[in-house]
Amino acid sequence: MATVFYFAFIHKTRKGMLPMPRYRRCRQPNCHAMVQFPNHYCPKHFEHEAEYLANRQRWARKHSEQYQHKEKQYNHHYNIITRNRNDNRSEQYKFYRSKQWVDLRQSVLNHDHYLCQYCKAIGKLTPNSKTVDHIIPIAFDHKLMASSSNLATICNKCHRLKTKWEQEYYGTGQGMEMKNVPEISEISKIVLLMHQK
Repeated sequence: MATVFYFAFIHKTRKGMLPMPRYRRCRQPNCHAMVQFPNHYCPKHFEHEAEYLANRQRWARKHSEQYQHKEKQYNHHYNIITRNRNDNRSEQYKFYRSKQWVDLRQSVLNHDHYLCQYCKAIGKLTPNSKTVDHIIPIAFDHKLMASSSNLATICNKCHRLKTKWEQEYYGTGQGMEMKNVPEISEISKIVLLMHQK
């Protein structure tokens, strides 16, 4: 009976129900003793533990401030220079942060039942798509920004393909010249053009 219990305990340990203790080598130079986590020093050199933890926290605080400063600089540059590079882009950015867009986006997702309309046009169902796309990009026709007839649910894969196609067809995107081309509002036609190579 005791043997059965022993094997059951080993089995439970291997399944992960009882975690095995983790070990590492003592941080004292030339000491090869193994120390159980979360300690860093063995019982013989444990007096160094508090000093090591204090140094480690000091280093982390110092470097986290540096990384946060770099991140703030990058975000500031992106928000001021890249995102708001002209009045049109600045207005688009403000629109996407408005309550009007949140409500409009949710109504489109509900209407499309979270199904990608571009996949649906070729007979494929892609559920749980949470991105709402402007069929005709608003960089090309600004008047269609809040028009629900110009919005459709799109999956990530189709969104990447469509963005690439829009850049080639309409000339949208940073540093590109807008082309004088007719607007295409039929999703089935856009899907065919997106998949052409």
